[in-house]
Amino acid sequence: MALQEEPYYLPLGDEVAAFEAAYQSRLPVLLKGPTGCGKTRFVEHMTWRLYSQTESDRHGLKEPLITVSCHEDLTATDLVGRYLLKGDETVWQDGPLTQAVRTGALCYLDEIVEARKDTTVLIHSLTDHRRVLPIDKTSEIVSAHADFLLIISYNPGYQSVLKDLKPSTRQRFVSLTFDYPTEDREAEIIAHESGIDAEIAKRLATIGVKVRNLREHGFEEGVSTRLLIYAGELIKRGIEPRRASEIAIVHAVSDDVAVQQAVSDIVDVIWP
Repeated sequence: MALQEEPYYLPLGDEVAAFEAAYQSRLPVLLKGPTGCGKTRFVEHMTWRLYSQTESDRHGLKEPLITVSCHEDLTATDLVGRYLLKGDETVWQDGPLTQAVRTGALCYLDEIVEARKDTTVLIHSLTDHRRVLPIDKTSEIVSAHADFLLIISYNPGYQSVLKDLKPSTRQRFVSLTFDYPTEDREAEIIAHESGIDAEIAKRLATIGVKVRNLREHGFEEGVSTRLLIYAGELIKRGIEPRRASEIAIVHAVSDDVAVQQAVSDIVDVIWP
């Protein structure tokens, strides 16, 4: 991912300084937090901070951030690379992880626990003192570029016992924990990202807080900052606030009718 301008990110604690310290020591980083709370935006922001004025940028690294959205069908081959037929030749093509290791990019494996277990094992040699990536198919051992860093993320509140990080993987990373912002800060984020005025952003942030309080009644996920921004963008485009909240929040957070009704009741209070 090429970053031409600084991605907006509002720090909520010392996460920026902590990440910079981890990068300086080339310590792999684990980001934990609920869906849509800003983990990916944080990675984009930190990539810009680290690479925008560095030697790597001046030497023409076109993709300082390589992101992989993990899923249950993701294989080690998808990450490392494969042989492809080109005409009469068989040509090796690096996968996204290998590309990052060679070029010195940041590699971000989003929702790592969704990947197959045998896939996560291959990152072990990149996350200790060796910093190498063995490629069995080519009998090559790739030493990581000095600027390379591995970042992984997952949502601990959403994962089941069958989908969790093994201790052997988890303990190779320093860990930063994320959560949703306070109401005032979330309103600031919504206003900036969607372009709506502060008063409307404040009301959307209030919806977010109240919906997340439903966690105590069995609704584990709450509503993401991302969805609140979507609602703001619809309002900015002329959709009536209550209707925008139905589209972006009520019907997006769950298919459970009881949950939808509870969220709808909150929306009715905020937009009478």
